[in-house]
Amino acid sequence: MEEGQTIQKIETVIQPSKVDSVKSALIEAGIMRMTMHEARGHGRQKGHTEFYCGREYSVNLLPKSKLELVVPDDLAEKAITAISSAARSGKIRDGKIFVSRVDEVIRIRNDERGENVL
Repeated sequence: MEEGQTIQKIETVIQPSKVDSVKSALIEAGIMRMTMHEARGHGRQKGHTEFYCGREYSVNLLPKSKLELVVPDDLAEKAITAISSAARSGKIRDGKIFVSRVDEVIRIRNDERGENVL
């Protein structure tokens, strides 16, 4: 990558019901590429108890969705704002956003490198 160029990786864990609204918000912000994974996990709430057929059972790992995107530094704050506003309900379990620096991006097909690979 050229001197001064930076790329950010944004990973977010959100409620599965918020994926479509987050995706739409990202597209509206000009971010077209992302990867989505179905995941399971828990935060401080450590799951919950449910009843099924009259029996109580504990659900320790809750369904989550994990979105990953890699963007040039100048789009990172737009992406974070889009994710936050679209995923926020104001209640526990809204999720988290993790931001980290990417040192290199390489297109496998032709070994092209840098921001233009995005």
